[in-house]
Amino acid sequence: MTRIKNHPADSPTMKTPLGHARFHRCILLATALAAVSAICPPAWSQQRKTDKTARPRSLFDGKTLKNWKVVNEFDFARHGKVTVENGVIVLAPGKPGTGIAWTGPFPRDNYEVSLEAMRYTGEDFFCGMTFPVGKEYCTLILGGWGGTLIGLSNIDGQPADENETTQAERFAANRWYHVRLRVTRAAIEVWLDKESIIRVERKDREFSIWWEQEPMRPFGIASWYTGSKLRNIALKDLKP
Repeated sequence: MTRIKNHPADSPTMKTPLGHARFHRCILLATALAAVSAICPPAWSQQRKTDKTARPRSLFDGKTLKNWKVVNEFDFARHGKVTVENGVIVLAPGKPGTGIAWTGPFPRDNYEVSLEAMRYTGEDFFCGMTFPVGKEYCTLILGGWGGTLIGLSNIDGQPADENETTQAERFAANRWYHVRLRVTRAAIEVWLDKESIIRVERKDREFSIWWEQEPMRPFGIASWYTGSKLRNIALKDLKP
């Protein structure tokens, strides 16, 4: 048998019983480490698995309103027609509101919702997104109060035009806006396109919705005297 050069057995220390004992201990240690590595993969491997489970899942198949319902209560009784056209949900103007609500399971904490929304006609909010905040609810308003207002309704009983989230944006008609909303146990955060526009700490705060939005629970999207379009609605669970 040809011996491999520089094999540990060729070293001077291996010529003694003590050397042999050390060599066998090294072999046993290496075997044990290999077994532990197989059971407990490295952190980067675990992170990769975590990332896979955290990938967004679509809430809209692009073809039907599966798992959605058209809301027809309260101020949505005279809603506009809701259709699916070319991968887009179209909410025709209502008198006053048109909205859809999710009928499947929905998380109450540690999640992120993203979607694209457009106002194609009208001058009021084209995206009124009602969402859970723990045991409570809140509504994100985009384009309300005459077409420009952004804010959360309600915080400590104050509506979107009267709390610290109140701000204005000139929303162009027939333009897609990317909206991302994140709810963790620490805060509510909102991004419009790639810009962070809202962050509200949840500690010692109270969140609520107007009674008109109650049929939108647990999660829903509405327009107000306005025609809007929605697409690419997705939900992602977040690690606590």
